[in-house]
Amino acid sequence: MKSDQPSSSRVHQTVVAEQFGPRAAAYVTSAVHAQGEDLQQMAGMVMGIGHARVLDLGSGGGHVSFQVAPHVREVVAYDLSQDMLDAVAATATERGLENIKTERGAAEKLPFEDGSFGFVMSRFSAHHWHDLDAALREARRVVRPCGRAVFADVYTPGHPLLDTFFQTIEMLRDPSHVRNYTIAEWERALKKSGFAPGEVTRRRLRLEFTSWVTRMQTPEVHVQAIRSLQQRMADDVTRHFEIEADGSFTIDTMTMIANPV
Repeated sequence: MKSDQPSSSRVHQTVVAEQFGPRAAAYVTSAVHAQGEDLQQMAGMVMGIGHARVLDLGSGGGHVSFQVAPHVREVVAYDLSQDMLDAVAATATERGLENIKTERGAAEKLPFEDGSFGFVMSRFSAHHWHDLDAALREARRVVRPCGRAVFADVYTPGHPLLDTFFQTIEMLRDPSHVRNYTIAEWERALKKSGFAPGEVTRRRLRLEFTSWVTRMQTPEVHVQAIRSLQQRMADDVTRHFEIEADGSFTIDTMTMIANPV
């Protein structure tokens, strides 16, 4: 999980920014990202805590920010893509959410003081982080000792065949993808970073194929490679991911709550 090559980290950050910057509007309006029980769970965690300050780590289209902002004092949407942050700021203004601020940077180096947030929340971002361990250490540093962190992401079920297939189609779709981790890998990384892993909620999420590749403007040659793999894989892959005739499929997602120790 950890890299000792800072220069490669900068290169990867460029890939992430180039992938997501031109697609900011698509992610703000994406139905897959704009709704879900995980968002409701996050909003429920901050209800009644009007004084809280929340970091939306790897904010993407800002959907965590939009959900929690009505319940807290301030939300900082933090992302590597300035285009994405500009889209979040514009949408926040349209919705009258004046307590959403934006800040640009990498998850591995946060420009915030120690213990400056009551909550750190991250959704569908960690699988793009160049160094998961470094980012989690930073999340631990900026959350208050009595605060709470919540990480929602896709996870891999861990079986080598399922894992290889899933990581492959993710990379073909989006070269900024780093890795989907198992729940056990998440727990180990959180413990190493100074968190106590807590409640885990597992969910299944169906992805409609055409919108999934269109949102990332996946090159047609890669789209065809993904479809070829889907059609040639063993039955246990087809069953687990519930691969449909049009390429739509279903993935595993999780929401993990973590407390500072």
